[in-house]
Amino acid sequence: MKYNWNWGILFEVSPEGKGTYLEMLLSGLVWTLTTAFFAWIVALVLGVAIGVLRTLPSRAGRLAGDAYVELFRNIPLLVQLFLWYFVMPELVPAKFGDWLKQLPNSAFYTAVIGLGLFMSARVAEQVRTGVMSLPRGQMMAATALGLRIGQAYRYVLLPMVFRVILPPLTSELLNTIKNTAVALTIGLMELTARARSMQEFSFQVFEAFTVATILYLITNLIVTYLMRKLERTVSVPGYLGAPASTGGH
Repeated sequence: MKYNWNWGILFEVSPEGKGTYLEMLLSGLVWTLTTAFFAWIVALVLGVAIGVLRTLPSRAGRLAGDAYVELFRNIPLLVQLFLWYFVMPELVPAKFGDWLKQLPNSAFYTAVIGLGLFMSARVAEQVRTGVMSLPRGQMMAATALGLRIGQAYRYVLLPMVFRVILPPLTSELLNTIKNTAVALTIGLMELTARARSMQEFSFQVFEAFTVATILYLITNLIVTYLMRKLERTVSVPGYLGAPASTGGH
């Protein structure tokens, strides 16, 4: 059976009555970017905290950090979203559970939390690796100057760590954007969900997912370009991301 291509479908009014199919897809892109943005904030804040915790002298702190990473990194994202969306409201007190079920845009908040926690475990591993890659002398010099451990991380180690791990952090940010597609399973109308809706309404499957693919590609290329520009701006000679001609440190 021959497929009938119809790119004009993009400019036809969607059954939702709120614009064309193209506008419907762009609306999904907005939800994708919004979800990824807030999930990335959660991932970055928690990931840095857990990553630092895993490098502290405290054995209990390291064990707690390791347990966190292994828990959220080894359970599939889809399962975690289902647990947060369907199971968690049944485990909390009834009134709070009912409030969660009736919360407007609950799929969005669930996706932000679930995706943020899932990605925070990956960010924590990058932060831990970054800290461990630094010369031990930096911490020794910081403490010799009278800085407490928290101050040493804040003013000496973490500024360098962020420069070192910018390339892998870029990959994790891109993964966060792409992983928002999993949230369609809990009802979030992000880009992939909108493409599926367009397919079901119009039966033009290739047009719907071709446009969705192009939008994902453009978004990720822009993010990659901006992150690489940032990487070149903050690079330190002798570390990852620095130009080869700068020599050693």
